[in-house]
Amino acid sequence: MRKTFDLVVDSPVTAVDALAAASGLPKQRIKDAMAKGACWWTQKGKQVRLRKAKRDLKPGTRIQLFYDDQVLARQPDQPRLLEDMGRYSAWFKPHGLLSQGSQWGDHCSLLRLAEVQLARPCFLVHRLDADAAGLMLIAHDGKAAAALSALFAGRTMTKVYQARVVGILDVQRRRIETPIDGKASASVVTTLDADCDTNTTLLEVTIETGRKHQIRRHLAALGHPILGDRLYGQPDASGLQLTAIRLAFKCPFTDEPQALLLPEELVG
Repeated sequence: MRKTFDLVVDSPVTAVDALAAASGLPKQRIKDAMAKGACWWTQKGKQVRLRKAKRDLKPGTRIQLFYDDQVLARQPDQPRLLEDMGRYSAWFKPHGLLSQGSQWGDHCSLLRLAEVQLARPCFLVHRLDADAAGLMLIAHDGKAAAALSALFAGRTMTKVYQARVVGILDVQRRRIETPIDGKASASVVTTLDADCDTNTTLLEVTIETGRKHQIRRHLAALGHPILGDRLYGQPDASGLQLTAIRLAFKCPFTDEPQALLLPEELVG
């Protein structure tokens, strides 16, 4: 079942009671959906998630429930906190975990799971495809989020990935500058290992820009799609073999160089 319930209450009522009356869903299902970030309301002029089922609503309050039982039933793999630097932290995002949630919920997102684990505000700094895995930064205040986001936007953040691609590819620092969606894009590719038995090649890829699906599209255009790439190649039981392994930058708060490397056991 996938349905949106959009209502304006006309009398004082709790959120769960209003949604139960409008949707016909059991209250326990509504409470679960609210806890998982599928309910929204307007607070201080902004649309935000409403998680408290017993929240008292005044007449004229608008609430929305984006109910999808398949989304809500998903059980995400848990991210791992790698390092806490105070104003920001470094995490391992596993394959299949979203960077942030959608209107249908956020319980399968790194941002929400980090918020729950640390019991601190969390702000998204950059994104990683849901199918990919690896290093991500999370900020813990608005100014930190803006400062870190500026590093990505200003191309002063070094971003290194490993990708296993279909076929044998022997290259040493090959630069790919094929535009993506009409925008300049640059990826530098180096072969780490070629496996003739599986007809695959392990590559290191450094990206200088961050276009949507940049690495996936650049490698597919070479005729060597990433193993398990269901969008630009062929799906595989092992999933998308793309992992963010290194982030290097000058910390905007200490001016000290910061180099974060994914532990070897998580690169796999």
